[in-house]
Amino acid sequence: MTKEETSPVEESSGVQEPEQTKINWDGSNMRSTYANVCNVSSTREEVTLLFGTNQNWHAGQKDLTVALSDRMTLNPYAAKRLAVLLTNTMNEYEKLFGVLNLNIPEVKKD
Repeated sequence: MTKEETSPVEESSGVQEPEQTKINWDGSNMRSTYANVCNVSSTREEVTLLFGTNQNWHAGQKDLTVALSDRMTLNPYAAKRLAVLLTNTMNEYEKLFGVLNLNIPEVKKD
């Protein structure tokens, strides 16, 4: 898959014209996994995402087992870009398929 981005380049006329930068996405070493659980933690230098699968079959259990499969560690800039991309993607998803209600109580700010 190829995504093209632009950056300004000055032509001989002195006018800046966008130059296309071609990004080649190499998926030859990529693996695919499924996760229905994600947890996030952070420090000043990095953000860590843990992905896994809830192994419990019955609702209302007091103990849940989550089999962790992947850990992704990002610097804060990459994490911020991921947050923006996920927000935009979920906004488009909800426009097409309806709002997802997670029933998460709001945290009160003092």
